[in-house]
Order: sequence, then C-alpha cells, then structure tokens
Amino acid sequence: MTIYVVKPGDTISSIANQYGVTSNRIIVDNELTNANNLLVGQSLVIQIPEVFHTVVEGDTLYGIAQAYNTTPTRLLQNNPWIADTEALIPGSVVVISFRRDENFGDIVINAYAYPYIDRTVLRKTLPFLTYLSLFTYGFTPQGDLIPIDDTELIQLARDYNVAPLMVLAPMDDTGSFSNEIAHQMFTNPEGQSRLIDNILANVQNKNYSGVDIDFEFVLPEDKEGFISFLTALKAKLEPNGYIMTVALAPKTSGEQAGLLYQAHDYPRIGAIADKVLLMTYEWGYTFSAPMATAPLNSVRRVLSYGVSVINPDKILMGMPNYAYDWPLPYVKGTTKAETISNVEAINRGVRYGVTIQFDEASQAPFYYYTASDGVEHAVWFDDARSMNAKYRLIPEFNLNGAGIWQIMNFFPAMWLVVNNLFNVAKVL
Repeated sequence: MTIYVVKPGDTISSIANQYGVTSNRIIVDNELTNANNLLVGQSLVIQIPEVFHTVVEGDTLYGIAQAYNTTPTRLLQNNPWIADTEALIPGSVVVISFRRDENFGDIVINAYAYPYIDRTVLRKTLPFLTYLSLFTYGFTPQGDLIPIDDTELIQLARDYNVAPLMVLAPMDDTGSFSNEIAHQMFTNPEGQSRLIDNILANVQNKNYSGVDIDFEFVLPEDKEGFISFLTALKAKLEPNGYIMTVALAPKTSGEQAGLLYQAHDYPRIGAIADKVLLMTYEWGYTFSAPMATAPLNSVRRVLSYGVSVINPDKILMGMPNYAYDWPLPYVKGTTKAETISNVEAINRGVRYGVTIQFDEASQAPFYYYTASDGVEHAVWFDDARSMNAKYRLIPEFNLNGAGIWQIMNFFPAMWLVVNNLFNVAKVL
C-alpha cells in the first residue's frame, strides 16, 4: 500500500502510470467521485493487485473463493464494490489478493451503528468487522428495557460472521445521556436486578453475542454504584457465554477531573470487562474551536495511560468516522460545527476548489473555504494518512484492536488502510 498525496498538475492517469496500475484501479479502490478534478493535498491509496479473476457467466462469490483457496470474506474486503451489485457481472475484475508489504496480524474491530443504517453501507462494512454494536437500548430506573428495531441487523451481522452486541446506555427522551436515569438505577437494587435479568433474557432471545455498556457522564458519587452494576452484570453474562464490553472516556491519568472522567475507573473496570473501548475522539467537536477530532498526540497520551493500568489485549482504540465543518470566526459558546462524513468533506472541497493542508502534530487534514454567502469555513476530517497514523498505534501499544464510532457512512480510505495492515479477527 502506498498513500499518494496529490500535487499540482497531477491527473488520475499520471498517478496511475507512475505506479503501474490502471486509472480505474485507483478510482474503484478509493471510490473516487472527483477523478477528473483531484484536489491538491488529497490522499489516495495505491494498491497493486497480485492475483485477480475476470468474472465469467455463472461465477459466484463462493465459487471464486473456492477456486483460489480463499474466503468470501477476503474477497469482499478486497472488493467492497461487490456489495453494491445484485450479481457479479461478466467481465468485471475481482481482486483475489493485493501485494501487502507489511502485515501486523489479527485485530478485533467493533463498530457502532444505528438501526436505520443504510443496508448497502452495512453490507460493505460487515466484512471488516469482528463485532457490530447496535446503538442503543435504553432502560427505565425500574429495570425495563427500551428496545430498538434490531432483529434484521442481528441476522445480517451473523450472515457475515460478525458477532452482534447489544448496546445499553442511559438515554433520556431527547436522546442525550442521562446520569439521573443511571443514578436512579444504581440506587435501586430491585430495579437493577430486574434490569440485569432483562438484559440476559434479551441477549438470549435476540441471539446477541454480548453487551456493550456505554454510560457517559456518570455522577462522581455513582462511581462505586457503576462498578457494582458492571460486576453483577458480568457475573450474569459470563456463565452463559456472553461477553461484556465497556466504553470509557479518554483519560490521561487516574485523577483526571471532570464529569466525563471521574466515575470511569480504568483499572477496576478494565479488570471486570472482557474488552474496553477508549473513546479517543471528540477533541474537535460540535462546540469546540476548529481542530482534529482525534489528534494523534492526544490519542497517544490516552493510550499511554490506558495500557499502564489495563491489559492492552483488552483495549480497543476509539476511531472516529465523521468530520466537522465550522463557520468562522469561531466564537466560544456560539459557534456550532456541522457534522459531515469524511467523503462529504472531500466532495465539499471539490465544490469550492480547495487545497487540502495537513497538520503534522495531530496528523490530520484540513482546509478552508468561503461559502456562497461570504462566510469562511474550516473543515477538519480524516483521510488515508490520518487513518494510517492512528491504526499503527494498535501494534505500537499491543492493543486488541479498534472501536469505530460510527459506520453510518462508508469511508473507503479507512477500510483500505485496515485491509492492508491487518487481518480482521472473526469470533463466529
């Protein structure tokens, strides 16, 4: 895998010629929508096919996999476009294998999705996943679950050998995290016991593989209550063969102040949970000043603390799959960024003819543009370079893998990086 950064005067054909591949190869792999209008500073992943198959009448994915002694999952990872087609079209080229100059072995990838995810996006993404976390079940203080429409997604995940996880979060009527709902449950032993029984029953009835706990902004006085709840839930799930993962705020020390951090006890929760997701994103967020969502230097500090108190083989590094567009000038408490996809960040850049810049410290791309109303904007997003930098932290820190928030949009660059650096572990 080579990550090429577009220079002034480059065309898709000149880049292809430089690497001895076809223009179509670069367009297909990167899912380019601006092949004839590349942006200076745009990053492209260049892959060299080693073995490929030209489809003939009657070919099936399973038949091709069998003929080349590989798996349908590997073919789907190498050719995500297959999920966009009803059937394989004679004459189309299926890549059996790409040249891989380095491989860091197996990693676990968990990803979050809402029930209304576009099914084609999901089918394209599932081959790259170990777990699919369906967001989110809520609950009442009395222990009743507030369900989601998850039956189809659970089956679809299992069709792709992806283990579905039931996400549980204390959400209020507006869809925001509620530490009051969590507090009422922590302080109501009868309701808590009922909730745990209902969770186990739901996991069994719906054919989940486990539970993901996402309790954010837990009150400091509920720190022990949260630990007790996790301990009791784990004791119920583990004997029945189900896993429990827990999402944790991105801390850099045990004494870190702030409502987001204080009740998330890394050593104790890390000891209880089967896996933990360190939510290493949202430094740049809706109400912040323009900056990278997950600056590499900040992510590294969280991981350094995390591995010092939690078994690294339990840790999933949080990976953002979204971008922000801020109107300028930034006014604290007033300016609100628009959330967009990383693909839309490129498309928006094309519309305004921008030059993409790259911040070395945070290892993230950004650009400025002036909208039709005269307002200047700053856009920070992720590309192949930033994804490559972040994913290489997994072997550096000997982590278990990554947890992605969220997969509602397909981000080709991320999966190209994953497919080149790792093998995605499957537990089903």
